[in-house]
Amino acid sequence: MNSVAEVMKALEAKGTEQTRKTFARHGAPIDQMFGVKVGDLKVIAKKIKGNQQLALDLYATGNSDAMYLAGIVADGRQMTKRQLDEWARQATWYMLADYSVAGVAAQSPHGRDLALKWMKSKQPIIASAGWSTYSLLLATLPDDELDLDEVRGLLDRVVAEIDTAKDRVPYVMNGFVISVGTYIKPLLRQAKATAKKIGKVEVDLGETACKVPLATEYIAKVESMGRVGKKRNTTKC
Repeated sequence: MNSVAEVMKALEAKGTEQTRKTFARHGAPIDQMFGVKVGDLKVIAKKIKGNQQLALDLYATGNSDAMYLAGIVADGRQMTKRQLDEWARQATWYMLADYSVAGVAAQSPHGRDLALKWMKSKQPIIASAGWSTYSLLLATLPDDELDLDEVRGLLDRVVAEIDTAKDRVPYVMNGFVISVGTYIKPLLRQAKATAKKIGKVEVDLGETACKVPLATEYIAKVESMGRVGKKRNTTKC
């Protein structure tokens, strides 16, 4: 399986109408996907692992399944800042912005710069990718490779902006606070204070069963398990 055509054929064979409908309820453009479950995408990903150019070509198709697959396969360390920027602009829904784009961007040496840039975007989906990317940096990088003063400032920014942020941006801002409280032990106290200030975050998640996690409860649970500061091994799910 070495060509876009072969991969697209495999994706189409795994697509189902039920998955298409489910993804559409979550915001995916229904006419730009086959509806392939993530588990099936991961099976296909193993067959094309390491094929960076194929991953880039798959993302360029505009097909949501192919784009998500590209995010699994691509190595962000091999991508230019321009390529990552293009990926963020081309993302059509949150699974691409918050997982595919953020996952590869957080692998990249350009991750922090792009995260800060994207956070400022007036396009909610790009801003969402920015907050998600920074959250993944917190989750995976050693504390001494992070600018903790900058992170403190971003917590203050969440408090100032979360009530007026658009679409899913409040959701990922809430997630950022959780990430600080979960992965950055020196900032646990400030993360808990920020979580208390923002309280229950309301986000319209459409006709889905998804809910916004309460940051205070989430952080408290991680703290009770003694896992604050325990990092993830990868930026990808």
